Amino acid sequence: METSSTIRKAQRLLAAEMYGCILVSAAIVALYETETLMPGCLVGDANAEFITVSAMEILTICLMPLALRLFKLKRISKELAASGRQALAKWGSIRMAMLCLPMIANTLLYYMSGLNVAFGYMAIIGLICLVFIYPGTSRCVSETGNPQ
Repeated sequence: METSSTIRKAQRLLAAEMYGCILVSAAIVALYETETLMPGCLVGDANAEFITVSAMEILTICLMPLALRLFKLKRISKELAASGRQALAKWGSIRMAMLCLPMIANTLLYYMSGLNVAFGYMAIIGLICLVFIYPGTSRCVSETGNPQ
């Protein structure tokens, strides 16, 4: 059984990953909104834009529910209970990547595609999903099956 202090290390790692990804997205927004980078570099090829939007919609729609329910899968919940901090860091990072990478990609594609709102909405949905997996200490302790 692991103590709260060892779980806290995994919690800090996951929080750093989450805030780091939010900062990357915010930096992308800042660069484009201040016109340091010019939006619309992918405008013009309707077929490529359609394929990109479709691929990102499928990726986002599939990964978000999976990420939100990842720790409820039997194999993963058993590993979390058995391995504690190591499993939490591993699976928590995977879950964070499942939400954060599409969020960052959608933020970037929003500006690169000339402000296509589909990408913007998917990036916002990804940001909202992070609220539901916020790696607080009590959540991390409960997800590993350890009492506080």
